[in-house]
Amino acid sequence: MKNKGFRPPAVPLVTVDPYFSIWSMADKLFYDNTRHWTGAEHGLTGIARIDGEAYRFMGHIGSIKPMEQVSLEVRPLNTTYVFAAGGVELTVIFTTPLLLDDLDILSRPVSYITVEVRSIDGRDHQVQVYIDAAGDIAVNSRDQEVVWGRKSLGEEYESMYIGSKEQDILHISGDDIRIDWGYAHLVSPGGNSRTYIGSFRARQVFASEGVVPGEDNRDMPRQVKNDMPVMAACLEFKCDENRSSRYLILAYDDIYAIEYFCTPLKGYWARNGMSFEDMLKAAVREYDEIMEKCERFDKQLLREAEASGGKKYADIVSLAYRQVIAAHKLVADKQGRPLFFSKECFSNGCIATVDVSYPSSPLFLLYNPELVKGMLRPVFEFARTPAWKFDFAPHDVGRYPHANGQVYGCRKKGASNYYITPLFNKPPEMDIYLLEMQMPVEECGNMLIMTAAACLASNNADIALEYWDLISRWAKYLELNGGDPGNQLCTDDFAGHLAHNTNLVIKAIMGIKSYSLLCNMVGKREEAAAYDRIAREMAVEWERKAFDGDHYKLTFDKPGTWSMKYNLVWDIIFGTGVFSKEVAGTEINYYRKKSNRYGLPLDNRNEYTKSDWLLWCASMADDQELFEELIAPLWDFLNETPCRAPFTDWYETVTGYQVGCRCHKGGKGFRHRSVQGGLFVKLLKDTGILHENAGKYRAY
Repeated sequence: MKNKGFRPPAVPLVTVDPYFSIWSMADKLFYDNTRHWTGAEHGLTGIARIDGEAYRFMGHIGSIKPMEQVSLEVRPLNTTYVFAAGGVELTVIFTTPLLLDDLDILSRPVSYITVEVRSIDGRDHQVQVYIDAAGDIAVNSRDQEVVWGRKSLGEEYESMYIGSKEQDILHISGDDIRIDWGYAHLVSPGGNSRTYIGSFRARQVFASEGVVPGEDNRDMPRQVKNDMPVMAACLEFKCDENRSSRYLILAYDDIYAIEYFCTPLKGYWARNGMSFEDMLKAAVREYDEIMEKCERFDKQLLREAEASGGKKYADIVSLAYRQVIAAHKLVADKQGRPLFFSKECFSNGCIATVDVSYPSSPLFLLYNPELVKGMLRPVFEFARTPAWKFDFAPHDVGRYPHANGQVYGCRKKGASNYYITPLFNKPPEMDIYLLEMQMPVEECGNMLIMTAAACLASNNADIALEYWDLISRWAKYLELNGGDPGNQLCTDDFAGHLAHNTNLVIKAIMGIKSYSLLCNMVGKREEAAAYDRIAREMAVEWERKAFDGDHYKLTFDKPGTWSMKYNLVWDIIFGTGVFSKEVAGTEINYYRKKSNRYGLPLDNRNEYTKSDWLLWCASMADDQELFEELIAPLWDFLNETPCRAPFTDWYETVTGYQVGCRCHKGGKGFRHRSVQGGLFVKLLKDTGILHENAGKYRAY
């Protein structure tokens, strides 16, 4: 499926994790330099030399004329550009093999760039293709110094690498930052290639002479902004009417990826002691097999998405897929179990944020529920530390890449890191977290729903049993406090805090019902029946208090208001029937009246929306035609927004602007967030797997 007529606001190129992430934020790959998702330049440059004449196809090199960009296709695992010039067609394919059923491959910090050429004028041509990766990929800012070199990967090829001089591993945490430890690598397997590390001026040398310098530049260390160092590869092709193909590997050795309760952890792929060099060798050795797997997965997902929600839905999930996974880092705990850490990108940089994991979960429930358990486990573990004194679930586990304890809402900067250090086993003498900065009902509901969904999807409740003390405590909290919450933080507070929030109460009710399902899964029949009864009684009361004629209110105490009731989708997906079927139908019909040019607003207080919740609401529809009607404005937003950034989830439904972006009110705005995993909720619903498995635990 070609993305004809579909213009993504930003195109995924290299999408591995929150640090190793490179995008094109322009209509043409050569209109602008490639960038990290934050907007900082992370340069990849491409030049094709056809019969002695140079053309640029990637990056903005103003002195070299561009090729014609013929097409762009964004699929779940591949981005394909096709260019033409001088009687030659050049195809460049960016593949990051984020295969959710193979965590060893998914967790490798490796991305492939495949280059294909063929003659389109019936003549033979001499073609050389130059690609370089700039030193800014390995630093946070261009005033940092870098060093470089080469490593042998066997008799036939080697890896070029570049990284900061300081190598202060895991030394910083935050939001608008990039990695400045470890080393970026570029590998050119096979023959017919020449490589070079040194000045960016090699681009002009190649353009005029068709070669790269014969010896690496050794003027190091030096600042990246000073005569920009690059790793370059020059590929030679004999071009005729048959397609000729070569590939490069761009990889990143971060050495240590996450600090987990004060212990540095490597990527999941290294949990059994594999070296980075051996991992690169495997990435080369398995290239053909991996490309075949990626091709099969792309075709399968696109086929299923189009059948589920139409062609526009297939475009939407294709654009979201790599972003969602690459907003996480996968590592392993001491038992080798997955720990899957999200970064709250351009929100506040938190790690393992519960109300970010909750909307992202449908993608992982669909393809690998063990990753949802990997999201849950760090939160459970933090909630068991002496630092966490509340009877409700925490909001997060730290600030990326430090999962050392919640920083959000901390009374004293650094206190969380101190109190959960394993050396300090005594409970803190003070409360270190501010109650008013927590999300009690929100996060309890999120954790219970996600736990139930993950256990049902895997048909295994072991993780619930492991943390039953917390699960039962949080269910009790919702029983006592979820029916009509007071003025507290929740995930939809963009227009201000709310008391008596009806959508939040739905989450509490479904959290309680989720606990009932879990009780039945582990054989606690009486408790399961009791909590099922509580959920149903609360739902009856909710319907009475929230009803407002042709829709349901934003808050119980304010007639004439409305909001998205996206949390209802779990009652449909689980098939639990806690709420009357008329509730979802009434809401959907009302949403059709309120939808704007670019979608349904979040509630009556403002014109902005959240793309994840928009899809959840649309997925409550009981027919595909209505679903397609409700999600078409999201496709239009992606196709038309002037804000060029990775898929935002928070945008204006009238103007098409990303909320807070640089071209609108001077801010940054949400971008590259993992919550877009929620866009896969329609596919999850249509599989019926959670409905089927929940059916085993609905009757008493």
